[in-house]
Amino acid sequence: MRLRALLAATALGCLAPQAPAGAADASLEYAVKAAYLPKFIPFITWPDSAFSSPTQPVTICVLGGDPFGGKLEQSAASARSGERAIAVRRLAAPDPEAVCHLLFLSGDAAIAEGTLDAMKGKPVVTVTDSGLKAHGVISFLIEANHVRFDIDDAAATQGRLVISSKLLGLAHAVKQRGQP
Repeated sequence: MRLRALLAATALGCLAPQAPAGAADASLEYAVKAAYLPKFIPFITWPDSAFSSPTQPVTICVLGGDPFGGKLEQSAASARSGERAIAVRRLAAPDPEAVCHLLFLSGDAAIAEGTLDAMKGKPVVTVTDSGLKAHGVISFLIEANHVRFDIDDAAATQGRLVISSKLLGLAHAVKQRGQP
């Protein structure tokens, strides 16, 4: 419960500059999502093989259009995961050679589905945007005008990822390991 309050306060802190009157709800939605993405990272353990060195940053990749408008860089700039910094990288198209530890997918459903298939079994936390039918390890959803997320812990296990019980406890729904 304390962690939920901390995440909520952090998300609200990132939103402190109020959106101007008449700004689209989407702007606020993506500001909240931009705050969440770096906050997920300390609650996820990647296998050592996912990093080329002990100091390599954890990289958040955004595939396709960028809905964040600079908010993701702001959120990531002050975040860390242990000794690792958090970097943000944009991908115009799927790139199997790109180093991504957390991959945000939105927009084109066919590209998202193909990318999710390509990432199965790899140590990459796929995060799908609300509105996509395909679901990643973490899937955003909108419920009662609030940004929430579901977690597929079974998919995380395939990539040798371990998601903290603290983060699992904050999820709207969790697909447990061993569930079909």
